[in-house]
Amino acid sequence: MRSRDDIGLEIIRILKACEGGYASGQALSLELGVSRTAVWKHIKLLKKAGFLIEAIPSKGYRLDSSSLPFNDIEVSSSLSTEFIGRKIFFYQSLDSTNIRAYELGRGGCAEGTAVIADSQTNGKGRVGRRWESLPGVNLYTSIVLKPPVPPQSANNLTFLSAVALAESVSHFIRRRPSVKWPNDVLVDGRKIAGILLEMDSEADRVHFVVVGIGVNLNMKEEMFPESLRNTATSVMEKAGEAVDRAEFARSLYSSMGKWYKIYLKEGFAPVLDEWRGYFEAEGRPVKVISFNRTVAGICAGVDRDGALLVRTPSGKVERVVSGDVETAR
Repeated sequence: MRSRDDIGLEIIRILKACEGGYASGQALSLELGVSRTAVWKHIKLLKKAGFLIEAIPSKGYRLDSSSLPFNDIEVSSSLSTEFIGRKIFFYQSLDSTNIRAYELGRGGCAEGTAVIADSQTNGKGRVGRRWESLPGVNLYTSIVLKPPVPPQSANNLTFLSAVALAESVSHFIRRRPSVKWPNDVLVDGRKIAGILLEMDSEADRVHFVVVGIGVNLNMKEEMFPESLRNTATSVMEKAGEAVDRAEFARSLYSSMGKWYKIYLKEGFAPVLDEWRGYFEAEGRPVKVISFNRTVAGICAGVDRDGALLVRTPSGKVERVVSGDVETAR
C-alpha cells in the first residue's frame, strides 16, 4: 500500500506533466487507484504543504508552477536519481542534518537516504565550527552512504562530494568553481559550500558515512555574519539571480549518484583526477594549520590517497592528511 506521501508525490508529478493545464478528479482517481474523495483530501494536504493548486468544477485541478514550495515532495517530484535522495526526510527546522542522518544510519535506513532542513539551529562545520543556517535561503542536507571500503578510505567521499558540488555549482553560475583542500568549494576565492563527513565503523569496515553538505544559495552579502563577508559568497551573488533550492538539490543528488557509481566501479583514481581539475592551489604558497603543527611551503598537489603535499623551504615534501589551508593568491 502506498503511503500518503507517495500519493501526494504522484499527484504533483501528474499535475506538473499537465504543464499548466487541468487534471480532472476522475483522471487522478483512476491513475492513482484511489477514490475522488481521497484525491481531494490529498490535494488539501498538498495545499497545506505550500503547493498552489487551483480546483475548478468540471475542469479539475491545476498546479501553479510559478511558485513552488521547498520541501521533500517538490525535490522528489522531478528527481531522476537511482538511489541518492529517493527517500528524503524534510524538516522546517532541525538542530543538524548530520545528527539526524546519523540517527537514521544507526536505525538501518537505506543507502542514499537524505535529510534536508530549511534551517538549522546547530549547523555543524569542521573542527566543531558552527555553520550559519538561516531559513529560506540555502541548502542544508546530509546523505547516508554505505561504501564497501575500509574506514581509512572513507575520506575519499569528501573528494567525491566536492566534485559533485563543484559540478552542480557550475551549472548555476556558468563558471568553473575551485576546490579548497580538503572540503570546500570556492568561487573567486570565497567559500560557497562546505562538506562534513561523519562515520560509523568498526576496525575493518564502514557501517555508514554521513555526508553533510551546506551550500550558500540565496544569501545576500549583508546576510552573512560580518566576520564572513570577505571570505564567503553565494550562488545567487555569482549567478546574478535567485536559485531554485529544490532544483539545486536535485542537481546535487544526481551528480553525487553519478560519481558514487564511478567510485564503486572504478575506484578513487577517476574521482581524484576530476577533483584535481578544480584544484588551483598547486604551485602556490600555502600554510597548513593542524592541531599540533603548522606546515608552510609550496603546494605540490595531492598524492593518490588525497593527502596534501607541501614542499617546505628545506626542499622536503611534507604529506599532510588534515588541517586548515591558507593559500596565497
